[in-house]
Amino acid sequence: MNTMKKMLLIPASALLLTAAAGTAQADTLPLDRIDDVLTHANDYGFSQYQEISIESRNRVEVEGWLDEEWRAEVEFSLENGESLQEQRERQITGAWGMSEDDIRQALDVARQEGMVEFEDMDIDQSGIIDIEGRDDNGHELEISVRQGSYDVTQMDRD
Repeated sequence: MNTMKKMLLIPASALLLTAAAGTAQADTLPLDRIDDVLTHANDYGFSQYQEISIESRNRVEVEGWLDEEWRAEVEFSLENGESLQEQRERQITGAWGMSEDDIRQALDVARQEGMVEFEDMDIDQSGIIDIEGRDDNGHELEISVRQGSYDVTQMDRD
């Protein structure tokens, strides 16, 4: 490889690596913005939540149950609550997940452990709520709590 190609390849490679690192970092939302998310989701009709994912500072995806039969996945604008993308399906398993109170209490535990922003929270069928976010220094923080007792079952700091 000649010298000119090498001189062009190094800056181009650095630019690609920087772009890839920037897209790998997920978006987060301050914990106190959960009221905005829950207001829009409640207005849409959600009664039980299985996952809340921050897509960007202005977009959030909510997965959960509208009633005992209908499960939905909806992406909302945080500015005005407009549903940007939605998918519904009828299921016979029955509604399960987190209530608004479960979400607020789990985020309170995360706040006590140092989390200031969250990017994702979900619940599994055994009742473990996983919350991923960041502390005030920007470090990743993953916390798992048990639904109902809100005891921390696992915590990872990166």
